[in-house]
Amino acid sequence: MKTALILIDIQNDYFPGGPLELKRITEATEKAANLLGLFRANRWPTFHIQHLATKEDAFCFAPNTTGVEINDRVKPLPNDMVIQKQYANSFRDTPLLDKLKRDEIKRLVICGAMSHMCVDATTRAAFDLGFNCIVIHDACATRDLKFAGQVLPAEAVHGSFMAALSSGYAKVIGLNEFKSEMSPSENR
Repeated sequence: MKTALILIDIQNDYFPGGPLELKRITEATEKAANLLGLFRANRWPTFHIQHLATKEDAFCFAPNTTGVEINDRVKPLPNDMVIQKQYANSFRDTPLLDKLKRDEIKRLVICGAMSHMCVDATTRAAFDLGFNCIVIHDACATRDLKFAGQVLPAEAVHGSFMAALSSGYAKVIGLNEFKSEMSPSENR
C-alpha cells in the first residue's frame, strides 16, 4: 500500500522559548526526525504541514518570523512538499488531498503537533476521506490544558487523544513498532 508521511506543525514556536511551548516537543521531534530519515532513505513521499497565522500580530506562527519556521531537526529539503494551512485540519482549504490522490497514496503515517488539535483533526479527516492512518504516538506532542477549573496534564491530554484515535480512526503505535512492521517492499 503506497504510504506517505505527514509531519504536522513541527514549528519553532512550539519549542522552549517559544510562545506555545509543548511538553516533550524535543523528544517527539527526535522521533519525527528519525521517521523522516527512514522515509527519505527509502524515497517514500513526505509532506510537511506548516501552520501560518493569518494576522501579522498573531501570538504564534506569525508570518515572516522564526517561530513560524519548521524546526531544523525536520527541515524540509528543497524538493520536499510543504503545505501551508490556517486551520487544525490539514486538508481544509489546502491542496493536500489533491496531491495525495495524484501520488496514489492510500496510507498516511502521521506525527507532529499538537496531539489534541492538528494531529487529531487531520487524522480524523484523513480517515473520513478513506485513508488508512497510522499515528506515531511518540512522535507527537501537546501541552497542559485547562477545563472546568482543572489543569489536565499534557500526558493525560496526549493519552486521551491517542486512545480516542485508536478506537477506530488510526492504528496508534510507537516509532520502533512502526519501523519493525514497515518494509521497503511494502510501500509500492
